[in-house]
Amino acid sequence: MSNKENNEQLEIIRHSFSHVLAAAVKELYPDVKFAIGPAIDNGFYYDFDFGKDGIKEEDLKAIEKKMKHLIKQNLQFSNFDLQLNEALEKMKNEPYKQELINDLKKAGEKEVSFYKLGNFEDLCKGPHVEATNKLKADAFKLDRIAGAYWKGSEKNNMLTRIYGLAFESKKELEEYIKMREEMEARNHRKIGAEMGLFMISNEVGQGLPIWLPNGYASRRALEDYVLSLERRYGYKHILTPVINKKELFETSGHLSHYKEDMYAPIEIDDETYYLKPMSCPAGMMAYKHEPKSYRDLPLKIGELGNVYRYEKSGQLHGLQRVRGFTQNDAHIFCTDEQLTDQFLEVFELLDIFYKAVGFEKYTFRLSLSDEDSDKYVGKREDWIKAEDAMRKALKKAGYEFTEAKGEAAFYGPKVDIQAINVFGKEDSVSTVQVDFNLPERFDLTYIDKDGQEKRPFVIHRALIGSFERFFSFLIEYHAGKFPVWFAPVQVKLISVSEKHIEYVQKLAQEFRNAQIRTEVDINDETVGNKIRKATQEKVPYMLVIGDQEIDSDKLSVRERGSRDTVDLSKEELIDKIKRSV
Repeated sequence: MSNKENNEQLEIIRHSFSHVLAAAVKELYPDVKFAIGPAIDNGFYYDFDFGKDGIKEEDLKAIEKKMKHLIKQNLQFSNFDLQLNEALEKMKNEPYKQELINDLKKAGEKEVSFYKLGNFEDLCKGPHVEATNKLKADAFKLDRIAGAYWKGSEKNNMLTRIYGLAFESKKELEEYIKMREEMEARNHRKIGAEMGLFMISNEVGQGLPIWLPNGYASRRALEDYVLSLERRYGYKHILTPVINKKELFETSGHLSHYKEDMYAPIEIDDETYYLKPMSCPAGMMAYKHEPKSYRDLPLKIGELGNVYRYEKSGQLHGLQRVRGFTQNDAHIFCTDEQLTDQFLEVFELLDIFYKAVGFEKYTFRLSLSDEDSDKYVGKREDWIKAEDAMRKALKKAGYEFTEAKGEAAFYGPKVDIQAINVFGKEDSVSTVQVDFNLPERFDLTYIDKDGQEKRPFVIHRALIGSFERFFSFLIEYHAGKFPVWFAPVQVKLISVSEKHIEYVQKLAQEFRNAQIRTEVDINDETVGNKIRKATQEKVPYMLVIGDQEIDSDKLSVRERGSRDTVDLSKEELIDKIKRSV
């Protein structure tokens, strides 16, 4: 059986479990009103109206027990169709079903489909398994309840949604539950709180994260490395204002195409300003600051720029979806002959950086134009040059990649880099994009060898993209156990008692003088408690300082993840950390 057939069969199984759920609820709560119950990617759900009393999480056990009872009876799923008027009569006590039937009537349907399971009949287009003996009672589990507005509109009634997990076998269900537990343990918001990395404050504003000392220490280590790496490759860095005049965004086209995602205008001295949603327009002005010749190209300009975009409150999620964030943006201005080499260099940069942060697997997706050239800006011949250069660079670099025809942005082709997380799923972490729009809008030029004015090619390149989103990915990828070089605290010194505090503080200063991020725990607690806290903070190196360490030239060092300790001198430990950094 093909993957497609497997997926289709699993969807049928999950949809059938949803129908069994509805039948079980009907037996236990005869007055309930039914809405909809589809299959979803890990199981199923059904929306119910239980009236003013509702149900609680603890009620799920009884519902699940009733479902298993129905499954064991080997009930048949039988299908029948009714004319719309007959269907409305049958569902006269089901207001949500009646509304669905009337929607189908407006759409021109003449009849609707029902499925019967035992004594329970439900408006449903199916398909379902033949009978409940095709469902395994140990391969599903009712998961949780949540509120859900009817048809997703806040103007409608709030319903109770019961979620269930469902798979083809007990083993698959158990594996999924185990994986989900691991995902929850790696949740960047949970780890972020435990390690003191960031916070979201209602007083500051939703979607506007505050980087706490530990998180900012890691972020600065990443930023410093990125800037240093880019400088090695000839990048120059700028910093542009957070607010820009309205006219700049009119020129760039953002006010006509992107206004809904921008914050409201700011009026200053009879002029209108906006918080910038991206740094590109001001970056184009930096290029125009002085005339350019072919000898100035390629010109690589980078920026760590703070940008602000209006995201709906329901879409905000920790660091993954925010309203204020920092982009590691760069613009490469080059000639058409330089395109392939510039793409190759960007891929080399990405490779170095990803290996440094610990990524082992990532894939490339090349998004191209299609035959409909009217929807794209720029000259067709320039598109062909850029797409050929991207393809050639990917092949020359030895990367496997997929091509997605017709998925290029209107302003240029792009390469998306997808990192593979610990659960095998892809997450887009970087984009390399050619832009034929802004160079035209800002009238960017350079003088070629023959003294003629020409338009440069512009490559947008975000090594990290959004620092916030990228950092959330790093948290979950490493489960907070960051590589030593960007761990927020690299060494934790723990005093055994009060008489050891002075030595601990002196030793900590020596580590700090060696540019090692060091913290001390001199609280009046047991050593066991202090060790547990340091373990939870995922510190790479932990040192317990007592009489023995003060009297010896060796330190007892515990590395993260190990129960054993090794004896190292202060100089050996400093050298070990510096080599890992």
